[in-house]
Amino acid sequence: MSEFINNSENRVKSLLQFSLGIINGENGTQLIEQHKDALENIIPYDMIEMEDRQIKMGITTETIKQHIEKIINVINPYLEQYNWEKPDEGHPIYYLMLENIEIEKILNKIKKTLKDQDFKKMTELTTKLSDTEKHYLRKENILFPYLEKIWDNYRPLSVMWSLHDDIRRIWKNLALQIKEDGKFTPGIYKTLGELFFLMYGMIFKENLIVYPIAMETVDEEHWYKMQKQSAELGYSYIKEPNMLMRTNVNKSKPGNALKDIFWKVETGELSKEQLELLLNHLPFDITFVDENDEVRYFSRPHDRFFPRSPAIVGRKVQNCHPPESVHIVEKIISEFKAGKKDVASFWLHMKGKFVLIRYYAMHDDAKKYKGILEVGQDITEIKKMDGEKRLLDWE
Repeated sequence: MSEFINNSENRVKSLLQFSLGIINGENGTQLIEQHKDALENIIPYDMIEMEDRQIKMGITTETIKQHIEKIINVINPYLEQYNWEKPDEGHPIYYLMLENIEIEKILNKIKKTLKDQDFKKMTELTTKLSDTEKHYLRKENILFPYLEKIWDNYRPLSVMWSLHDDIRRIWKNLALQIKEDGKFTPGIYKTLGELFFLMYGMIFKENLIVYPIAMETVDEEHWYKMQKQSAELGYSYIKEPNMLMRTNVNKSKPGNALKDIFWKVETGELSKEQLELLLNHLPFDITFVDENDEVRYFSRPHDRFFPRSPAIVGRKVQNCHPPESVHIVEKIISEFKAGKKDVASFWLHMKGKFVLIRYYAMHDDAKKYKGILEVGQDITEIKKMDGEKRLLDWE
């Protein structure tokens, strides 16, 4: 990083005071004049560091979200002047930025439908807009975990995830309003305004803050892994790109499944291939979190309920959840570690299925806490079972 970046402490302190003034309702014009030098010379790193310090001070995610756009509106012109090396085709950030172009096109088209009073076209476009979900999922499950490992001031990423959830909530509200109202109404205009505000703001925060810093802090090896993992979660509005090419990829030699014993215990022995096949063919998906609250393993069944990426291995489980639900995760872990509870169960309707999710506390033979096993299972057909069906009844 340049000397300009390394000498940013004064700017960050000034920016922090500016943001606290905005949060406390002080005069915006006076604050801008008072912190003019820092605002005019701000760089993406300053913004992340400032928000990280807010979180460390105990300022809540909700409070930050309520005021962040006011701050963004002031610094927008200055962040646009930051010179950074844009990614080439084949790079994960290239495709995230390409998707942002398409998202912005759809938002602009929706705006036009309001002017033309074309309710049918607006409905089609807002339905299409929901495909942005893949864009957000790749950020949450691939990009964020790697940035958390690299950045000391990664905490603002949780605020961005919370904003993703706000956008998701507004999508659902808008879809319901469109179905119930059947025409343009004040409620629909209001919800569309909220959606525009958040989604345009998200594009800005990605393109001018997160992506420039990521490009300057993440190495090629990590980018390669991210691009390799991206295909599984899919892309929004663009064709699936070619993999990031690399010439020094190590290819493992095929082994003999019967001779290559990888796992051996009293009850049996399996090769690495057999063990992986066994775990991935279980009629449910599993995730293991160790005693240090770090994700250590997840299975890859054909149809997972929740997206997972190898990027989360080693990630704190608290960072795998949006801020609004972290306190529940913390409570479950605390109860498990204290030995007060051994199981936590939840169930919900999802994608036309009835899903049971259970967390099990894991202990060794000495009753020492060793982590949590999360199990997700589709019990739709199980709930329908009645009577008996024995082995001889199978056809």
